[in-house]
Amino acid sequence: MKQYFRWVAKVLTVFDWPLLALLLLMTGLGLVIMHSAVGGTDWRFASQVRNYCLAFIALWVVAVVPPRYWLKLSPALYVVGVVLLVAVEFFGETSKGATRWLDLGIMRIQPSEMLKLTVPMMLAWYFQQYGMNRMRLLNFFAAFILLIIPFALIVRQPDLGTALLVLLSGFFVIYFAGLSFKLILPLSVVAIVGLGTMVYLETDICQPDVDWVVMHEYQKNRVCTLLNPSSDPLGKGFHTIQSMIAIGSGGVYGKGYMEGTQAHLDFVPERTTDFIFAVYAEEFGLYGGIMLLVLFALLIIRGLFISACATTQFGRLLAGALSMTFFVYVFVNIGMVTGILPVVGVPLPFMSYGGTALLTLGIACGLLMSINHYRQSSQVR
Repeated sequence: MKQYFRWVAKVLTVFDWPLLALLLLMTGLGLVIMHSAVGGTDWRFASQVRNYCLAFIALWVVAVVPPRYWLKLSPALYVVGVVLLVAVEFFGETSKGATRWLDLGIMRIQPSEMLKLTVPMMLAWYFQQYGMNRMRLLNFFAAFILLIIPFALIVRQPDLGTALLVLLSGFFVIYFAGLSFKLILPLSVVAIVGLGTMVYLETDICQPDVDWVVMHEYQKNRVCTLLNPSSDPLGKGFHTIQSMIAIGSGGVYGKGYMEGTQAHLDFVPERTTDFIFAVYAEEFGLYGGIMLLVLFALLIIRGLFISACATTQFGRLLAGALSMTFFVYVFVNIGMVTGILPVVGVPLPFMSYGGTALLTLGIACGLLMSINHYRQSSQVR
């Protein structure tokens, strides 16, 4: 009987309760809006309930394992992920013009998803092993090489949304490791000047006969649609325009639960996945949107707090990078839905339909809980 109580105590104490409370609130909100988005009778609602259950099971399993084991596994997980990406390049399955899936016989996997976790884990491991003393420029150069390899392989699939998340998750590790702002500032200036030039020359660079070289044609179309959605309102600009109409029609208070017309009349495309925020904003309005953003902000703040309190370099860098990756998820998705960013395949955390994305997010939160729990355990000892 004592062993049973010890097991129950171990199960309960491994959770970070503030973080778990936020996740449960977002899960409940996600199920509510998913029920509305699918009309309440679609099989996707039951499937999403299963996805949430699997995500929380994965969260608990990961949280139980001490961070020192994740530290040891990081290089192996990174190598496996890169090898699978190379395998996708040669043996991957093509769907809708993109080669992202690998058929293993018993199941299909998307290796790029695991790189969202293994890249920051690998870089955190690298700085734990080789960056404990004063950082040198060579350390950062080697870290960038480790980051660019999976990024380049994912871009080739092509999957710009996932590549962006992998790139930024790794960049946050490098930044938190001590990358000088003096090195970041020139790149920021170049990016701002480039964006300004793109907006100014929009009518010239978006002509059909202009080749952007570094981007696929569909990626060029997405950027040009962002600059001028009304140029093709029934084609390339349809997603963005209908999404903005849905958000605007929600007003301050929203139309009410399951009363959204844009979503229920099928004007909002991909309303259960990438554009679910448009459904939410139409039904719950500005106040509902602010409430959701506050929940995401609290999630990010809690993750950064865990990072600040971590007792190891690995835990500090990994927790910080994962927390900021949540910010990127939210910023890119809501920016895309509101028309300030181009359309990319980035889901809204714990809201959008999808098993793989939820599993990845659950594992990320499990890593945060593992870092926090075993920090507290070491302090007690």
